[in-house]
Amino acid sequence: MRDDPDDPFDDFFDGIERMMNEMTDDGAAGFASETHVDVYNDDDQLRVVADLPGVTKDAITLQCDGTVLTISAAGDRREYDERIQLPTRVDEHSADASFNNGILQVSFQKSDDSAAIDVE
Repeated sequence: MRDDPDDPFDDFFDGIERMMNEMTDDGAAGFASETHVDVYNDDDQLRVVADLPGVTKDAITLQCDGTVLTISAAGDRREYDERIQLPTRVDEHSADASFNNGILQVSFQKSDDSAAIDVE
């Protein structure tokens, strides 16, 4: 608590304290806005690795349209809803996912960016 009631910075510091309290976990369920996600673009495949602490495998839902991977999950204390723009087009039907100790790994085979069109 600050002692000087005439301090011109009181409102400023109160605002900072309020923002910090909103960002820190106060024990209530919340939305995780900073999920750690790494994307590895290998020669023939694309791998996405995400940290999802506090969730179970059954609580994870994955969707991919070939360009965006959506990861949704809910745990006791957090909810995750991440949309990852993939750096290259992938074959969403080739997806292979594993979850171990809070780490989700999703691998895709890369897809051709363009398709040849026959002219008749």
